[in-house]
Amino acid sequence: MHSTVGPAETRTLLENVRWETYVDLADSRRGSVPRMTYFEGMLELMNPSRQHENIGCLIGRMVETYTEVQGIEIQSVASTTFKRQEIKKGFEADESDYVQHAEQIRVKEEVDLKIDPPPDLVIEVEITTSAIPKMVLFAAMGVPEVWRHDGEQLTMHLLSGGKYESIEESSTLPGYTIAMVEAILDKRFEIGETALIRSFRESLSLR
Repeated sequence: MHSTVGPAETRTLLENVRWETYVDLADSRRGSVPRMTYFEGMLELMNPSRQHENIGCLIGRMVETYTEVQGIEIQSVASTTFKRQEIKKGFEADESDYVQHAEQIRVKEEVDLKIDPPPDLVIEVEITTSAIPKMVLFAAMGVPEVWRHDGEQLTMHLLSGGKYESIEESSTLPGYTIAMVEAILDKRFEIGETALIRSFRESLSLR
């Protein structure tokens, strides 16, 4: 067992964990903490603190605001556990959404990756480095687009040919750019969250 403690996250890595053990732990836990990531026998438990959660929630609220203003239907699945036994991988994002597949998922109580697609967009805050290769995991599970924030800046990544390439504007949410997000997040220590989202909404009306 290895533990990493940072200012925004505490990560514990367990090795040689059976798939069945991971599933039992994920299913028996109350709530979504610790967040669990499973990768071929490695199980990482991550407990976020305020900074981590604040960044993730703000980006999630901005996605909600953007899609509302633009009239884009989404299905938010937040930090739902997504797992695939056949490839021994599973994850819980900070935020995740179905966009292109929103209507397909809307009528379902639960998502089954045996028959359903993964989320169209996954948002991951990673201020301390994970021991698990997250982008390899997301690619293996077929997540089309991943946004990552390291506590200082946001990056966007689009799956192409089995690997992720960096992009400046979202493919899942056309017109939504890194610059738009960072302009709001840069002010998070200056004004309140409601004021930030109001400012973001007003900026969209001027576009």
